[in-house]
Amino acid sequence: MARRIAYRNARLLDPATGLDATGTLLTDGEAIADLGPGLFADGVPDGIEVIDLGGQCLAPGLIDMRVTAGSREEATREAAAAGGVTAMVCLPPGADEFGHPVRVLHYGRATDGAGGLAEMALAARSGALAFTDGEVAIADAAVMLRVLRYATGLGRPVIQHPEEPSLAAGGQVNAGEVATRMGLPGIPAQAEVILIERDLRLVELTGARYHVAHVSTGASVEVIRDAKRRGLPVSCDTAPAYFALTETDVIGYRTVAKLSPPLRGEMDRRAIVEGLADGTIDAVASDHRPQPDDRKDVPFADAACGIVGLETLLPLVLELVHNGKLPLLRALAALTCNPADLVGLPLGRLAPGNAADLTVFDPDRLWRVDVARFRSRARNSPFDRRPVTGRATRTVVSGNTVFNLDA
Repeated sequence: MARRIAYRNARLLDPATGLDATGTLLTDGEAIADLGPGLFADGVPDGIEVIDLGGQCLAPGLIDMRVTAGSREEATREAAAAGGVTAMVCLPPGADEFGHPVRVLHYGRATDGAGGLAEMALAARSGALAFTDGEVAIADAAVMLRVLRYATGLGRPVIQHPEEPSLAAGGQVNAGEVATRMGLPGIPAQAEVILIERDLRLVELTGARYHVAHVSTGASVEVIRDAKRRGLPVSCDTAPAYFALTETDVIGYRTVAKLSPPLRGEMDRRAIVEGLADGTIDAVASDHRPQPDDRKDVPFADAACGIVGLETLLPLVLELVHNGKLPLLRALAALTCNPADLVGLPLGRLAPGNAADLTVFDPDRLWRVDVARFRSRARNSPFDRRPVTGRATRTVVSGNTVFNLDA
């Protein structure tokens, strides 16, 4: 007999339907059986296990649509569970899809790295949710046109790393005053928006579904906003670093804050927040990219890009809620139903019959980020020692608790 669990005294949050009410959710084995404010109002029947959440929030499991699996994949999965992430989509070459505790999905490569297309049809048959070259831009316009056309025939979106390579070549940080003061070559914001504008012309030509990853500039937000107004099948995501940090966070040659795209200026940071608030930016992904110490503890120009982000994804998004920049349901939509819809996953919703993938979180829990306590084996986070409010306390995948902070 399947295990039946009633999560009582929960603040039920479902961004897809606008549900925000105190009530109970019942799971039956791997699926959600029922939920609502009046469920079991007269008491829970015998044979059902009861977990009292004491008023904590119960939301669909978080979906992280941009993860680079580390060399220790089991640590990446453990970090995801600790962050409230129930499903993560990995950049090529992907990761072991059969490990626990969270769902591991993958993208397929768009090109073969030599000017041709990758085996996109084979990747689609193997479960690839979209096509991308990961941290490398699809720079050749003719190749991108072929990718878009082929992906359309396979019913998959194309995800672009938005950085025009010839403008970004050799760059280390955002072009501007900080780069000048540090004596480092800069990457202009125009390198991002120029590639997006080119690709949008190709989207007009093909009708392909096109997604821009980790948007970091106000100019990019504006052109994507305009493309959506014109009805183009365009979407985008950003990462917490681009609304929680700025280029000043690399001062002192802090390699832990070296990213691709680089951290931008304050006006760009504000534009990213505005893009999230008005729905131009559809999703927030952790952009989790673990790096060993020997790739960060080196001179800035030699350091690798990327930070770990699975365990800080939720609290950094909740900062926007606590600061009055985003309503809670809109913030959660960027982490649940929106990424699910973008990559075609039947997840991210609280509804009977759906998978019992759940994230329980205390939105008011105060804590301080401590990389020494991360489940991830990597420690490359610029948010170390940052005080935050809100934390995942329980993560449930297919009806099974895979993380319990208070256990």
